[in-house]
Amino acid sequence: MTHHDPLTHAHQSAGEWLGTVAHHLGTEDRHFTFRVLRAWLHLVRDRLTVDAAAHFAAQLPEFLRGVYYDGWTPAKVPVRYDAAGFTNLFADRAGISPADVPAVASGVSSAMSALCSPGQLDHVFALMPANLRGELEGETPAPPPRATSERLRINALEDRVQALTEAVGALARGLEQLPDSEPAADRTAKAAQEAHRILMTDAVQ
Repeated sequence: MTHHDPLTHAHQSAGEWLGTVAHHLGTEDRHFTFRVLRAWLHLVRDRLTVDAAAHFAAQLPEFLRGVYYDGWTPAKVPVRYDAAGFTNLFADRAGISPADVPAVASGVSSAMSALCSPGQLDHVFALMPANLRGELEGETPAPPPRATSERLRINALEDRVQALTEAVGALARGLEQLPDSEPAADRTAKAAQEAHRILMTDAVQ
């Protein structure tokens, strides 16, 4: 009787995805590619709500899904960092220069767009601020404006609007009539809890 390694398919799928990312980055260095991909996955994941992060995880092959969830703290998301914050975090975690982040991040984004279901990455990016989407798509962020009380108030308002949008989205998804076995009342209660958690997270930031 022939025994097959149950992990063979998982390794092959992850290798194919890693190869596609490496191709879009223009490198044959798999160690570099994996480090960059892991940084991209974690930073995108942490900017999403729990529900949105789980939806995106379903697109990933089994091995990369484990990488994606490694170190995840659902109680602390979404983390609200801007393009400059993203650049610094990405550079630190990927071990590259901040100046290289736009090109590298957009390379990974292009690969993920090709690998995921059509429109999936657009849906993920639509949940993010425009300046952060630009960074993920390869735009070099403009220098931040000089901080003023008015600018700080606008930033706080933008964060609050983003939190409200995410909370309403969580409620809307919970109220959808999905063909699953979970009772509607339970699904609604979970959605309300998720919306409340998003708003409370925003309130303490």
